[in-house]
Amino acid sequence: MRRVAITGAGTINALGRNVPETLAAMADGRSAIGPLELRDLDRLQIRIGAQIRDYRPEDHFGARDLAMLDRFAQFALIAADEAMRSAGLQVDESLVPRAGVILGTAGGGVETSDDSYRAVYQQGRNRAHPFTIPRLMANAAASHVGMRFGLRGPTMTISTACSSANHAMGLAFQMIRCGMADVVLTGGAEAMLTFGGLKAWEGLRVMSPDGCRPFSASRNGMVMGEGAAVFVFEAWEHAVRRRAVILAEIAGFGMTADAADLVMPSQQGAEQAIRAALLDARLAPEAVGYVNAHGTGTSANDRIECAALRAALGNQADSVMVSSTKAMHGHVMGATGAVELLACILALRDGVIAPTVNFDRPDPECDLDVVPNAARQARIDAALSNSFAFGGLNAVLALKRA
Repeated sequence: MRRVAITGAGTINALGRNVPETLAAMADGRSAIGPLELRDLDRLQIRIGAQIRDYRPEDHFGARDLAMLDRFAQFALIAADEAMRSAGLQVDESLVPRAGVILGTAGGGVETSDDSYRAVYQQGRNRAHPFTIPRLMANAAASHVGMRFGLRGPTMTISTACSSANHAMGLAFQMIRCGMADVVLTGGAEAMLTFGGLKAWEGLRVMSPDGCRPFSASRNGMVMGEGAAVFVFEAWEHAVRRRAVILAEIAGFGMTADAADLVMPSQQGAEQAIRAALLDARLAPEAVGYVNAHGTGTSANDRIECAALRAALGNQADSVMVSSTKAMHGHVMGATGAVELLACILALRDGVIAPTVNFDRPDPECDLDVVPNAARQARIDAALSNSFAFGGLNAVLALKRA
């Protein structure tokens, strides 16, 4: 069983166009949630989100590439480019068949779907764009990243709603650990901030009209974000041999299914996933210094997640710092676990615990140390990253300081 290192990271999200900008925003406790700029905004009840402002696709891609790239795939490529640069990884012929791509997304090419529905149903066109399917398919981002770098190893997309990125990264970790691959580009990408995407989520009545306040007594729902984060996961010995800078170690992964309800979270399922990640990483609860919580800002999720953490961590729960960064970058759906992994790297590598911003009033049922409103300096050796999805699908990553 091989150890697995994180040697590269890249992102584009509402907090920043790259990793340094994003980590600085997290450390400063800045929120990127604000008024949306979308077509038909007046027809939406929810008009806020964590949108990537002033994004111009033509600044990153030529016209020929853009014909094939939905917004979510654009984000994935931008993040992957930065991850490969930061890893300093040269892909030679010996590595090509041993390197792959595993990305998560909940919706795939939602912008393409939205535009296509408008064209066919609203505008009455009888023909869709010829590249509609290649743009909207969920595996498009992973395929484009693999083609960008010529990677011919295991390549696929995982789609498990809001746990997609954590499931993708967990599978990448397992593949490297068991010897199926030496390098995997992994993470998630999402671009669901469209009229249709928001209108669909409005129907669930879990969206906040005024802001994301995880763990606060005043919380009233989630706020959607967009973006991508991609990491280079690498066999430890491979990274050491080429003298790579190791950002953190992926040490364990746990996943469970609630098998109970399609939308209501389960304490048992979340607790078992946390326990499974700790067991897989051979970590005792007292070794954990920080948990990046799923922390959506909905009433049920935050309460049940806190109960699950208390049950899984036992007496250690009171001394663990637990924060939700979704109040800053929004809920990035299938990519959210990837963006949140950056907060774990910030904690493990730099000793900075990202805060839960917008915290106003404590909730007795969320009585953990939620790092309210301001970042902290703390040296920690191990961290957990939680993702719990509709469908009752739970995925927890365990990381260690390199």
